[in-house]
Amino acid sequence: MRPIKLEITAFGPYKATEVIDFSELGGRNLFLITGPTGSGKTTIFDAISFALYGESSGNERSPESLRSHFALAEILTEVSLEFELRGNYYFVKRIPRQSKPKSRGEGFTEQRSEGELIIYGKDFRDGDKKVISGVTAVNEKIEEILGINGEQFRQIMMIPQGEFRKLLTSDSQDREKILQKLFNTE
Repeated sequence: MRPIKLEITAFGPYKATEVIDFSELGGRNLFLITGPTGSGKTTIFDAISFALYGESSGNERSPESLRSHFALAEILTEVSLEFELRGNYYFVKRIPRQSKPKSRGEGFTEQRSEGELIIYGKDFRDGDKKVISGVTAVNEKIEEILGINGEQFRQIMMIPQGEFRKLLTSDSQDREKILQKLFNTE
């Protein structure tokens, strides 16, 4: 899975929309995200993980807690990710459950969690496309496309802050399952 573009709005420490254009990496499949403590590395991991699986990159943050405390109430938290896998292109967008201002009158109402996946195939944003809507349907299709669940993705694809050590120290059965899926040796 190669990320192409990540767009986050009212997410983590960012009150507005931020875009990370991974296409500037020139198609490299392996890259390192570095920076000093507090520079936003984990936010990038959280956003990618949330876009794909509806979960943060760590076990301590719920999707609802990813909303920026700095964002204006009328701006919805959302994350979208364009990515490529085996020559096919995909776009996934998620909105976590959150409070939002009522469209009429005063007060707030609940914005329900949303998920949408667009499968473009070989021609990105051109030709036929398939749209899948709904959190559960998107979750199932992402797992089918990537061949791994969210926990496995975080262990083998992102390896955030010490998670590589967790993979190395996993019991042999868990590690074997992950490596079999990763290298198609089932």
